[in-house]
Amino acid sequence: MTSPIASLKGKTLFITGASRGIGLAIGLRAARDGANIAIAAKTTEPHPRLPGTIYTAAQEIEAAGGKALALVVDVRDEAQVEAAILATVAAFGGIDILVNNASAIHLTGTESTPMKRYDLMHQVNTRGTFLCSQKAIPHLRRAANPHILNLSPPLNMETRWFSPHVAYTMAKFGMSMCVLGMADELRDAGIAVNALWPRTVIATAAVKNLLGGDGMVSCSRTPEIVADAAHAVLTKPSREYSGHFDIDEDVLRAAGVTDFEGYAVKPGAELVQDFFI
Repeated sequence: MTSPIASLKGKTLFITGASRGIGLAIGLRAARDGANIAIAAKTTEPHPRLPGTIYTAAQEIEAAGGKALALVVDVRDEAQVEAAILATVAAFGGIDILVNNASAIHLTGTESTPMKRYDLMHQVNTRGTFLCSQKAIPHLRRAANPHILNLSPPLNMETRWFSPHVAYTMAKFGMSMCVLGMADELRDAGIAVNALWPRTVIATAAVKNLLGGDGMVSCSRTPEIVADAAHAVLTKPSREYSGHFDIDEDVLRAAGVTDFEGYAVKPGAELVQDFFI
């Protein structure tokens, strides 16, 4: 494979769910290169359990060396997504990269899943990914090295990943099926479509609030490992690297990283493996 492009300087990234967590970390990593970041998320007011808003994220991105555009976007709303894409193009002259990071999670069995939650997960995860991709593709076609990156798992079609939480797995695998199909659909256009997923649990607000509190966080890695892996993927030549279901640690090992201890929330702690691995 051709040597990867070293930097995202001057590139424009449209990142959903970028007000906190993994989405913000990906934006900050690109900002350090001098990239433009469209922060497409819903949070405009501080929340006691969910730190960060689109405006605080914009401040962090600009402090890191990037240019930021804070956009109020519910990825379930077609008009909002389309308007945000157009606003990004107007502000920065185009879109080079789409990161489909926004996601909803509700880990319950079939009988315990309210249909409101089922609908939310499918509307945000699968439909939101499809919608944002659809609206971004015409602009990505004009980019020099266009990428779509979905934060979604490899398609491991094993019963153990479905039976505890059928609705959630279906919604996340829907994002991955977008990769499977769109990578081939867009290959001739030179638009790379890949998935990225963490090997271990990542310390995000969702993990703290929904999956086990501070105890789970201490057995996690920081979002920076996913951000560094995303950077490695997004700087690859789009015509040569598409259709992959990458794991963060594997991407970084291939890039020469051998020491992962710095990504641990609590160095030396036994890490918890993420879903779908």
